Amino acid sequence: MAQKAAKTLAARNTTILNRTALLTALFHGLFWFLRALLFRSSFTRKSIILYILLSAPQLVINWQFERNGRPLYARPGDLKKSGDDLEAKGLTEYMWDVTYWTYGCLALVALLGDWAWWFWLVIPIYSVWSLYTTFMGARQGFTQDAAGVPQPATSKRQAKLEKRGGQQVRYR
Repeated sequence: MAQKAAKTLAARNTTILNRTALLTALFHGLFWFLRALLFRSSFTRKSIILYILLSAPQLVINWQFERNGRPLYARPGDLKKSGDDLEAKGLTEYMWDVTYWTYGCLALVALLGDWAWWFWLVIPIYSVWSLYTTFMGARQGFTQDAAGVPQPATSKRQAKLEKRGGQQVRYR
């Protein structure tokens, strides 16, 4: 059972990456099929440029996932590297949000027309909001002393204990 966690992560990453590759091919194929064959009149140079500009971040993210998350094997069954965790919090989670939102935008644009690219604006708006809330949360997490030096804020429990005179050791 050597490297059980690494093997589990490698299997999970392989499943996730295979599913992502299939979904990417499906949504981009749906877009090209509907725009090129069924809605030929709305298939213009402008729509191709919008497609390239607004789907490129998702394609770059998928390439990054493949590069960092795909497990490497020295030979079949001999795991060399399990890859990065594709279910990690933080930036990876945001990258999945961009990927799934782009899938939705591609489907809407394929069905409704170029005006649906406006839905893609949710991604940068969400980024700005996320950065703002993170910055403000970090800023509120620190208070300043008399010299203007940031000090970590105390919890409510700790503030109550200090108000009562701090923690005291009782001997029986």
